[in-house]
Amino acid sequence: MPLRISPKLSIPDEEISETFVRASGAGGQHVQKASTAVQLRFDAFASPVLSDRIKMRLRAIAGQRMTDSGEIVIFAQQHRSQLRNREDALERLAELLREAAAPPPPVRRKTRPTKGSQTRRMDSKTKHGATKKLRSGPISD
Repeated sequence: MPLRISPKLSIPDEEISETFVRASGAGGQHVQKASTAVQLRFDAFASPVLSDRIKMRLRAIAGQRMTDSGEIVIFAQQHRSQLRNREDALERLAELLREAAAPPPPVRRKTRPTKGSQTRRMDSKTKHGATKKLRSGPISD
């Protein structure tokens, strides 16, 4: 079943590789014997599904999770179950791809302050300055 990112974008299972390894940390015999942690790998730059814009955005937001060759590596070991760790890793990959596929925010256009807002600002500054001037003591000669 392909990983659904959006209604128009999904990643085929063949492009995602999973490796199950032993998790670190406390847990006794279970953690020493069972390979419950999952390492998910997705070669974003080799994927024909992703556009160049998404690939460049991924490079910017993935950080340490992306290798120099453009492969995204996600490691999940929070849960005791292999299945839940696998689901967690897939969801984290999907969230990263959703963020990269989101359209960029509209560019902010410069606007000039209105005459009224400039007047209010200057009145406020004048009043504040007058208040501060009243705080000073009398000038002695």
